[in-house]
Amino acid sequence: MKMRKKSGLPVKTCPVCKRPFIWRKKWEKVWDEVKYCSKRCRGAA
Repeated sequence: MKMRKKSGLPVKTCPVCKRPFIWRKKWEKVWDEVKYCSKRCRGAA
C-alpha cells in the first residue's frame, strides 16, 4: 500500500463546530454532499 501526503487532500469547514475536516476515502463518491465533520455535528444541526 502506498502512503499519500494529506496536504494534497480537499478540505471543508464544518458549519456546526467551524473546524476544518479532510476528505476521507469513505466519502469519495459523496464528497460534494458532505457538510458535517461527524455524526455528532450532524445531529446538532
